[in-house]
Amino acid sequence: MLLARADLESLLRARKLDGTLTTMALPPPGSPDEYTVAATGVTALDARLGGGFPRGQLSEIVGARSSGRASVLLRTLAAATARHELVALIDVLDMLDVASAEATGIDFGRLLWIRGSVLPQPGLCRDMNQRALDQAIKALMLVLQAGNFGLVAFDAAEVPSPTIERLPFTTWLRLQRIIEGTQTACVLVGHTSIARSSSGLTMKLKRVGNPGQVAEGKGLRPGNPGNPGNPGNPGNKDGRLFKGLALEVQVIRARVRTEEHATVALTTHAANS
Repeated sequence: MLLARADLESLLRARKLDGTLTTMALPPPGSPDEYTVAATGVTALDARLGGGFPRGQLSEIVGARSSGRASVLLRTLAAATARHELVALIDVLDMLDVASAEATGIDFGRLLWIRGSVLPQPGLCRDMNQRALDQAIKALMLVLQAGNFGLVAFDAAEVPSPTIERLPFTTWLRLQRIIEGTQTACVLVGHTSIARSSSGLTMKLKRVGNPGQVAEGKGLRPGNPGNPGNPGNPGNKDGRLFKGLALEVQVIRARVRTEEHATVALTTHAANS
């Protein structure tokens, strides 16, 4: 396992993808995982997903800002580390809020966090967003090729849709070929649908219910530099985020003609500065 990690880090450095690579000590691999899905840890969601995200497939978490997509992502990562799996997060625009992740229960000793670059005001250099995405895709492929990860998440939720749409379709076909037949569940997170393999699924989220269920964070995405609920924001007094969410969930599967709808309650944890 140590050799595999060293090889992965060497490849990232060779391709100049290691500038913001954060790694924690990765434990030796345990017995093979006999499950076919990666559960989110949210009982109501897993019931609708058929147990969780299918392994060996590309799936999606899709939703607008404030839809709960970040909360679901963190809960899914936490559930995987609780199962003693290794997980990886390719954070395209460096949006992860560490305090919120810690409050969710993620075991950072089992997390490989690859941080992308942030360009708040690209101005005339709009191609910088494309470059950041291209670098993140290369890192994603290297991680998937390395293996040994139970869950790999690719968070491109704040990347402009036109930037993602410029990627060739063959990109996603290559990713699917890499993980096919493996025990890795790959989850893409986006504002709109990005890609899904034939046996994967799309989870579309929409926040519903009483606005009073949301704390002072105003429901904005954790880690967003403009988010009043971001503990790193000097204007934030207590760093509180969601107290709880009511989510409308739509599950779409390529091989099932009917779409599944449900409303579930999601409890999140407040992050305090």
